[in-house]
Amino acid sequence: MCLALPARIVELQSADQAVVELGGVRKSISVALTPEARVGDYVIVHVGHAIGLLDAEEAEKTLALFAEMAAEVSPPERAA
Repeated sequence: MCLALPARIVELQSADQAVVELGGVRKSISVALTPEARVGDYVIVHVGHAIGLLDAEEAEKTLALFAEMAAEVSPPERAA
């Protein structure tokens, strides 16, 4: 199974490279398939490539769902 995630562009490095942020992690990706992408845009990232643009509202809904799923599968924290 393959998964593509929404991530926000925080820096354009060149005509076909950008830095995205997802969950506090920054990663350099290719934006060659989305030349119209700009800083602040959300893109769908698959295997290090932006494969499409995504509306900010839709991206935030999707990221909230991923966070909710992660919270459900994470073990509870133990009291110290």
